[in-house]
Amino acid sequence: MAERMWAPWRYKYLEQPVPSDPTTERGCIFVDLPAQSHDRDNLILFRGKKAFVMFNAYPYSNGHLMIAPYQHTGEIGELDDGALLEINQLLADCVRWLRKAYAPAGFNIGVNLGKAAGAGIPDHVHWHIVPRWAGDTNFMTTIAETRVLPQSLADAYDRLKEIIDQESAHDRT
Repeated sequence: MAERMWAPWRYKYLEQPVPSDPTTERGCIFVDLPAQSHDRDNLILFRGKKAFVMFNAYPYSNGHLMIAPYQHTGEIGELDDGALLEINQLLADCVRWLRKAYAPAGFNIGVNLGKAAGAGIPDHVHWHIVPRWAGDTNFMTTIAETRVLPQSLADAYDRLKEIIDQESAHDRT
């Protein structure tokens, strides 16, 4: 008999119809969420001038972050120098914050450009920062195509947000 692992938090994502153009029928999370003021609910950890940092709602590991520009574009080449610089500075910040919060052994950092490259939201370029630990890929991922995460997104948000806020307070003094 097959084993089952329940993941009810994913149902909200799965029940949405698959549109032909995700930016017109579903909207774009990288445009819609920053336009709201509910950062904790929307998993937005940090807002810069041209880009922001948020948790991935469907993470590969604890602390899986994403950086996106406010500009709605699927092309890196359409971003101005200021956005590109800030995104790279945020990449360094994210690595530092995640090291303080989780002490990972390494990171996967990347961008999927275009649907064929695996971009889940191909019309809005975004970077993934995935903390990694030795032995973090187990049989669940390999055989069952299931990820097991030991911490809720709310707890992960609070943990990392405290570090970011402490750094921000320190920078202001």
